[in-house]
Amino acid sequence: MASSVFSPLFTSLRLPVPTVISRCTSPLQGAPSTVHDAVPRPPPLVTVASHRRELVLGSALSAVLSRAPLPPAQAREVEVGTYLPPAPANPGFVFFRATPKDTPALRAGNVEPYEFILPPTWKQTRVANILSGNYCQPKCAEPWVEVKFEDEKQGKVQVVASPLIRLTNKPNATIEDIGSPERLIASLGPFVTGNTFDSDELVDTNVENVDGQTYYSYVLETPLALTGSHNLAKATAKGNTVVLFVASANDKQWPASQKVLKAIVDSFQV
Repeated sequence: MASSVFSPLFTSLRLPVPTVISRCTSPLQGAPSTVHDAVPRPPPLVTVASHRRELVLGSALSAVLSRAPLPPAQAREVEVGTYLPPAPANPGFVFFRATPKDTPALRAGNVEPYEFILPPTWKQTRVANILSGNYCQPKCAEPWVEVKFEDEKQGKVQVVASPLIRLTNKPNATIEDIGSPERLIASLGPFVTGNTFDSDELVDTNVENVDGQTYYSYVLETPLALTGSHNLAKATAKGNTVVLFVASANDKQWPASQKVLKAIVDSFQV
């Protein structure tokens, strides 16, 4: 491609190739003869230019590839037990406490640090950028997903954060200021199930106070939910945000994992 573009220009700039002509007498024939000793022709300028261009492009491509992210196969998720500390009060679990390095909302100060326990075999999963709130911090109008963890045999958990202004106009409102447990879940239920919420799916509610912070807890049976047919949730309000913790399992996971999921949800604090 480079030759077809630049050849006319370089052709017009080519210099004539010198030829050396020498005359000598043949020792066998005794007659003069003409021998043309041609000087080797230098490579065309267009070829040199094309070669240099390939070298430059090759170097640039190598630089780009060296900075490219690792393919998914090499970016493997690892069990949380390999890097999280044991939970002192819960043998057989590890302790997770979110810090500003974990999510955009924590870095922006829109969410207070939260914590919970997990079985050491669980793995953290990536949150899609469109769901993470990364694109709208520090002023998001809709709820976003903070972090997600899961285990193929036991289920999954996620932290969902909602701007307080979406639920009440009162700044720094407590969860009691927003309303009853039923009213709150009616607003945030779709973020528990991943699609829709029907009040008939609410099996049980509970209210508890831990160190002056009120939490609403829920048990939901959600046969059409994208997250799973069994969901446990816990919510509280602090600062400018309502934080919702959700544990989900399908029908196959639930019989063996419901006690583990309940222990995880009970441990959640902000």
